Amino acid sequence: MFDWTTIKSQKQLIFMSVPLLFYIVLFAYVPVWGWLMAFQNFKPAKGFFDQEWVGFKHFKFLFTDDTFLRVMRNTIGMSLINLVLGFVSAIVLALLLNEIKNLLMKRLVQTISYLPHFLSWVIAAGIVATSLSINDGIVNTVLLKLHIIDEPVLWLSEGKYFWGIVGASNVWKEVGWNTIIYLAAIASIDPSLYEAADMDGANRYQKMLYITLPGIKATFVILLIMSIGHILDAGFEIQYLLGNGLVADWSETIDIFVLKYGIAQFNYSMATAGGIFKTVVSVTLLLMANWIAKRLGEERLL
Repeated sequence: MFDWTTIKSQKQLIFMSVPLLFYIVLFAYVPVWGWLMAFQNFKPAKGFFDQEWVGFKHFKFLFTDDTFLRVMRNTIGMSLINLVLGFVSAIVLALLLNEIKNLLMKRLVQTISYLPHFLSWVIAAGIVATSLSINDGIVNTVLLKLHIIDEPVLWLSEGKYFWGIVGASNVWKEVGWNTIIYLAAIASIDPSLYEAADMDGANRYQKMLYITLPGIKATFVILLIMSIGHILDAGFEIQYLLGNGLVADWSETIDIFVLKYGIAQFNYSMATAGGIFKTVVSVTLLLMANWIAKRLGEERLL
């Protein structure tokens, strides 16, 4: 039941939320009616209700098309790499930053680490491509100096390297930004726990293992649940900018497939079907991850 007394006392906050609510309804819910295009052979020249209805034809095509199955593999593969590397790198960096006692040095390292987050992917992809260049690229130069390779490698011309490049690029660009929330969680841990550990003779690594990591577990679980809901969002910009014909079998994701074979070819119905598939899978995975967390007694979204 509504607590009208509370609602009345907070009416200013409710009025302030009206524009945001209107924005969400207008841009998140009203466009959902466009999903009907997935069940039509949509032609822009015709009225919406004059279209030819074809049922699940476009969904059947997606699930039997070799190209779509390939981009599904690429999307899931790169998404899992980004998920694992993103969490591991952010947690490790947060633990290391927490051990820096010099406040000025800590802020300097943290600032440098999250500056790439503010670069657009166009600029970031240019930096990555330059770094991997066969002509004076820093990666090839360093590896040659260390005698790890005998000749420069065409990193962006071989598909087997592409997923790793995407994962490393995402870590470089986002690790500092992702670390912020873990540092905030670490800051909320009761300092008396560390003092008690010092009295018991615990070293830094033991305090990390038995105090810091358990202290940020709830934050980790919540972020993991949210990330699982985006398992089909492997990205679009970096794959589109770094991809080429030589690595197309490894670089194309669902978003690129929708753009290339749907929107670019005016097949809006198939593009809509691909978007619906992503949304349904994402919501299903999110609810499943939340349910599993609940059964395990962990923190959850709902």
